Amino acid sequence: MQGEGRLLHVAHHAPASSNLHGDENGEQHVSSRYDALPVSARLAWWGTAWLDGAIGPDELLDAVLGADVAHVVVGDEPGLVPYLARQRSAGASAIAAVFPAAGDPVGLRGPRDLSTAAIDAGEAVLLLGAGAGLVPGAVGRAVEWTPYSAHRRPPPDLGEADRGLRSALLTAARDLAALDVGRWRPEIADELIDLRASERLHAPPGVPPRCVDLAGRALRMWQVVELASSDDGAAVSAGEMARRREALDPLDRAARLALTAAFSPDGWPPRYSSAR
Repeated sequence: MQGEGRLLHVAHHAPASSNLHGDENGEQHVSSRYDALPVSARLAWWGTAWLDGAIGPDELLDAVLGADVAHVVVGDEPGLVPYLARQRSAGASAIAAVFPAAGDPVGLRGPRDLSTAAIDAGEAVLLLGAGAGLVPGAVGRAVEWTPYSAHRRPPPDLGEADRGLRSALLTAARDLAALDVGRWRPEIADELIDLRASERLHAPPGVPPRCVDLAGRALRMWQVVELASSDDGAAVSAGEMARRREALDPLDRAARLALTAAFSPDGWPPRYSSAR
């Protein structure tokens, strides 16, 4: 796909039938109900709820950590919650997650060092009102957040992102069927059959149900893209592989845009964002 980064949720995501995931050494660890979400998405939803006073610091940490052993902010010894508290004092009123790729910096407007790091990671968070951002990186079973200054690009419109995801899914299903997806990856064909299915997500108070639904469908489609991109299947030529990528790229872009919209509180409906 367009970006080289792989989201931290991919390593931690477990099949629906299991509550375990493995690390790079094959050791199994218990997953939490939060682990279906990318780590930046967890920080965006639960961090915003904490900034709003809807949850306490313990619930914030439970959600952001998931099955990870620790989260630290590079160059900030006290830890994640004290860092967020200082950003709140600096004007942060909410946290948005963005999911950029090379040539598609959705939600980001620089500076260059932030954009480059976020594209490499496939994700980042923006502390809205404070001009700050954080990019996550996995270190074993811990996560290091690297701070940057940040400029916000207007968030995607929820309605447009939703319509774009549905359109991209229909187009991808048609194009992949023409490429006989059922022959080379039958599990992907099964996923594309039910156009309304979504990942079941847990969300904190204050998140619009519409965003929870959109995030669940976008995550499911992104996992389809990851699965289809994991190998070349039964491709017999470079041309066939290129056609598969061409069929998947629009769905990848639409899923990232939909995720960015779902995790951008500054783009939520007025009754959810009016407090900010």
